Amino acid sequence: MPERSDEALMKAWAEGSMAAFEQLYARHRKPLYRYILRQCGNDAEANDLYQGCWEKIIRARRQYRPAAPFTAWMYRIARNHVIDHFRRSRPADELQEERLSSNDPEPAERLEDEQRSERLRQAIAGLPDEQKDALLLRMDAGLDVQTIADVSGCNRETAKSRLRYAMRKLRAALEETDGIRR
Repeated sequence: MPERSDEALMKAWAEGSMAAFEQLYARHRKPLYRYILRQCGNDAEANDLYQGCWEKIIRARRQYRPAAPFTAWMYRIARNHVIDHFRRSRPADELQEERLSSNDPEPAERLEDEQRSERLRQAIAGLPDEQKDALLLRMDAGLDVQTIADVSGCNRETAKSRLRYAMRKLRAALEETDGIRR
């Protein structure tokens, strides 16, 4: 039996099917949470934002129209929810420290992994907001360029450029820090 599309599940859920909601939730919970966590960098805040995002999705389920893919609609809600939260709570460029850990038992390797992760986190945090958002939608949500464009409210070429510039800046920042460390 073929898997039902997100759009078909949304329609069924809007008509009252809790099984459809459970499938949608199970399908999107991890990538949506990762996207939100990477935006705010702290578990407690990410959990609150994640729950608030699903509350908004639940309230808006009957207004959903499959003109755009469900993932674009869902991530637009999430993106707007996170933006609204940051506007209300603190300046846009203030970033909380992310807790990074490794399962590697060797202290030297763990330290190196943590330093590498920290350099990547700092490089991502240093990106302009539009580029960071496009990159996180790609990395955490696995969205394609067109869906990123739909979520961000820009055209496909702009989304593609944002991803390209973000990757160039990340490479340059990481090469610079690797060069300094050697």
